[in-house]
Amino acid sequence: MVAHCSVPPDDGWRLIPSRGHNHRSVPSRRQMPSLSPQEVAKTYRRYAPLYDRLFGQVLEPGRRALTEEVKGLAPASVLEVGVGTGLTLAGYPPSSQLVGIDLSPEMLAHAHERARAMPERRIVLQSMNAECMDFPDDSFDCVTLPYVLSVTPNPNQLVKELRRVCKKDGTILILNHFSGSRFWWLLERAVKAVADKVGFRSDFSFEEHILAHDWQVMSVRAVNLLGLSKLVVIRNT
Repeated sequence: MVAHCSVPPDDGWRLIPSRGHNHRSVPSRRQMPSLSPQEVAKTYRRYAPLYDRLFGQVLEPGRRALTEEVKGLAPASVLEVGVGTGLTLAGYPPSSQLVGIDLSPEMLAHAHERARAMPERRIVLQSMNAECMDFPDDSFDCVTLPYVLSVTPNPNQLVKELRRVCKKDGTILILNHFSGSRFWWLLERAVKAVADKVGFRSDFSFEEHILAHDWQVMSVRAVNLLGLSKLVVIRNT
């Protein structure tokens, strides 16, 4: 079931903490027109048969780094937001109860195939809108978000939901591309026109979408080819 909720519109301004802990309003980068959950699901319906070939190996080092981090934590329960075709499922600790959600039934169909190949594991997969999850507050010890934050229609609303369903002092792991690398600057500009059409923000600020929140960033690690992505480990304070 896809959850539905009312999400406040993004007015183009966000609160960014200054060094003195006061907050100041600054214009946000609005690189992508707002897409509805239905439009996002339609996009991934087209990509589902090709996703593993397009994004499997090239983004695998980041996925591996994420699941290794989770293994070190050994949480009792893990929620993966944007489980997609299930490329990360086998990497999580066997002892963890694993729940994966995704907006695309077509992507989830591939994930179900992978889960069926691991009958000894406790894996539950559900179709759900991550910006309005059905789970109660404080449901999971660990929440992971691989390559999702910059493709969701409303990143701030998604962050609110991550923090709500993650237990206090639990761990949130965000794996994503963030802009700012001088090497990737030209590539970001080159793909922007195409990226906007498929719902991917090629220009995505680490300061705005990670540092602006009042959680505790424990570590930041560059992963994937030439540091294309970052793995951010966060304590849900």
